[in-house]
Amino acid sequence: MLRSRLSLLALTTTLALVGCSGGASAPESSTAGQKSSTDSGSQTQAQSDNQTESSLDNPADADPADFKDEAADIVGDFSDEELAGSLIIGTWEGTDTQTPVDMVKQNHLGGVIVMGYNLAENPTKDQVTELTDQISGARTKGQPVSIGVDQEGGPVSRLGTAALPFPPLMGLAATDDSDLITDATTVQGQNLTDLGFTIDFAPDSDVTVGPKDKTINVRSGGTDHEDVAEVVADAVEGYRSGGVSSSAKHFPGHGRLGVDSHESLPVSEKSIEEMEDTDLLPFKSAVKAGVPMVMMGHIGLPDAKTTPATLNKKAYSALRETLDYDGVITTDALNMKAVPQNLKGGETVKALAAGADIALMPPDSAAAQKAIVKAMGDGTLEKKDLVEKSERVVAAQLATAEAQKSVQAGDSDAKDPKKVLTEVADKSLTVLKGECSFTGTDSISIVGGSDKEKAALKEAAEAEDLTVGSGGTSVSLSPSTSAEVAVGTAAPWTMRSTAAKSAVTAYDSNPYALRAVAKWLKGDLEASGQLPAEYDGSDKAPECG
Repeated sequence: MLRSRLSLLALTTTLALVGCSGGASAPESSTAGQKSSTDSGSQTQAQSDNQTESSLDNPADADPADFKDEAADIVGDFSDEELAGSLIIGTWEGTDTQTPVDMVKQNHLGGVIVMGYNLAENPTKDQVTELTDQISGARTKGQPVSIGVDQEGGPVSRLGTAALPFPPLMGLAATDDSDLITDATTVQGQNLTDLGFTIDFAPDSDVTVGPKDKTINVRSGGTDHEDVAEVVADAVEGYRSGGVSSSAKHFPGHGRLGVDSHESLPVSEKSIEEMEDTDLLPFKSAVKAGVPMVMMGHIGLPDAKTTPATLNKKAYSALRETLDYDGVITTDALNMKAVPQNLKGGETVKALAAGADIALMPPDSAAAQKAIVKAMGDGTLEKKDLVEKSERVVAAQLATAEAQKSVQAGDSDAKDPKKVLTEVADKSLTVLKGECSFTGTDSISIVGGSDKEKAALKEAAEAEDLTVGSGGTSVSLSPSTSAEVAVGTAAPWTMRSTAAKSAVTAYDSNPYALRAVAKWLKGDLEASGQLPAEYDGSDKAPECG
């Protein structure tokens, strides 16, 4: 499965979980009278400026290397406060839209990340674009404002109803179709570009171990490192074409760890060197595919069991030197419990000293900025090193801004999102037990699962002209409820205990995935998904497709 690019991948070399977060502080005003690059004469327009047409025919051609000189000019005008802020992507609590604007203006942040808790319960596209427009307008000259989001698909989809519904990476992997995976992430990238985002902290590049993996799980492309490597490369290519900066995560690999780094520090039994031919392969393929950013994970290593890789110089050196990576490295969210939360910006200084270019979601962005300035003053951080980091970050931001101009200019050959999502859902539907083709039924009864998922399946079934009531073929969305057919909407191993004669997984419960289930139940679709994971019980799955 998915071997077509592996001869290329074998020649290359690497790399990243962004977290559900803790608290965030209000912005603080910077020192009065400081030099400001906003007023310095640099005329580079931020990503919100649509007056200049892109010189690119293809958004994927945007290369940070082409913006190196421009970035150096911008960073050369920075005050110490601006230089410090340029290396931070902040977070805030609540749905107030002025707070992130003030954070960017007053603390000179390189950007912010939008989390689900920053949006209404069922956000609209207009609500999200209004927010991102305000944030991007906080600085219209000099360094563009990065606006990031965790929009992997499936369980990690922060934008809810405002964005297109995408499956997790394992669902894409199950299609066994490289071109379709790239088309899907292109569509997703274009959707995020339209919504005003510049960074998607995806794809997840971890290799899962299956049921014991409580954190990554279905977010991974599977259990085989070579297959995952190809899926990750396909996804990165799509994001580049869609205009957003992607971020391979979580280096050096979180999928084999049984501890959630949101809660405490997981420790790898293997060193980075021992992972080079396994867990690192997806990061190598991401680098070869041109990923502009890699996320360092909060992972302890055998020789540094109490220090997360985000604060470990050896981990950054392995990425830079061993894997020959010269792009941007961001930390995972620094407000996760795997990192000490009482350092008042010290965690950010430690991360930058170790090798990070971006401090993502420090517990207090204003304190982090001040701590960086102080560290420059006392020699803990060398200013020339921070200038180099900032130039790398700004060059990547300028490249993304140019790519997004190209996307927004329009493309008559752009794929229809509905068609792409329908094809993904149809091709990813995977039989776990029973026959590839269902005998077909005209009516079903839904007897297990959450009320929300049962209502969604009912809607999908009725859209395919199935009668839903108390009779017909019994269908359960839970492995513990007896039924003729079991339907999974998460990782395939979640359904391994079902007693149903037939079982399938759609990997997600989005409308497209459940429509595919309904078509299969009706007998109109033969499930052709390829199981991307091996686990105890996976041998019951038939060969389909």
